[in-house]
Amino acid sequence: MSLTNERIQQRLTEKFGDVLTGFEEPFGLLTLTAQKDYNLKVMQFLFDDEELRFRFLTDITAVHYPDRKNEELAVVYHLHNLQDNIRLRLKVFTPVAKPDVFTATQLYASANWMERETYDFYGINFVGHPNLIRVLNVDEMTYFPMRKEFPLEDSMRIDKDDEMFGRGGNL
Repeated sequence: MSLTNERIQQRLTEKFGDVLTGFEEPFGLLTLTAQKDYNLKVMQFLFDDEELRFRFLTDITAVHYPDRKNEELAVVYHLHNLQDNIRLRLKVFTPVAKPDVFTATQLYASANWMERETYDFYGINFVGHPNLIRVLNVDEMTYFPMRKEFPLEDSMRIDKDDEMFGRGGNL
């Protein structure tokens, strides 16, 4: 019997109940949200379960939602079951004031670099990470460049012509 999104959702719901929410399938990719203190427990179950076998971490990233009170930052994990060739997206939300999420480095060795990159750009503090330092930005940087905390462009610039960008003028 081939593993399906419905079966994965059923197994996760049996194990974790209300801890997991937001089940959906955009473009056939099972996506779910876990309470942030359960990220590692859910991934450990997905890894260890002999039916589920999500033993490959494809990617970790984050998204900044500045309008979501107390859950401004989302950490997004993409997991892959290579035997059944099925993928899953797990999201956990955390407040920007205390962006602490448990590290997955003990479960997936590849999480080491991905978590460092996510820290570097979004400021997610991966609790228990063996070496959480900036890897792509300079150490002197006091901000996290992928957060939506700054305007996209300087409205005072005079060295650009809005007509060249399809804005203003007689189009």
